[in-house]
Amino acid sequence: MKIYSIDDDHINNFLTERVLQEAGLPSLTRSYASAEVALADIVQTSREELPDIVFLDLNMPAMNGWQFLEALEPYKEKILGKSHIYILTSSLDTSDVKKSEDYELIDGFIHKPLTVEDVQVVLDEMNN
Repeated sequence: MKIYSIDDDHINNFLTERVLQEAGLPSLTRSYASAEVALADIVQTSREELPDIVFLDLNMPAMNGWQFLEALEPYKEKILGKSHIYILTSSLDTSDVKKSEDYELIDGFIHKPLTVEDVQVVLDEMNN
């Protein structure tokens, strides 16, 4: 299973990787501190090589999570059904949760920090 963590905070990327390991998830995790770099990789990657799961932070410099999602819109057909994107944020703003419901590419909204239970919910949702 291939998983991307997109967060400008290196500590949060590290913690996400640790939780995935604790959950016993056999995965190839790639962490991105820049949404622009992650976007370029996703756009250039074939559908077969896309990540299975993407954990996306909202509040990042240069390109935030919402801008990242907007930039992915032209590639929606390539991504839907292959990559499952979950917002992983410290934001407690309820408008963010509501806004996330407007994006077909978003599979869920998780508040930081990621937990083993969150990972299990993601896996259950993917298997249904």
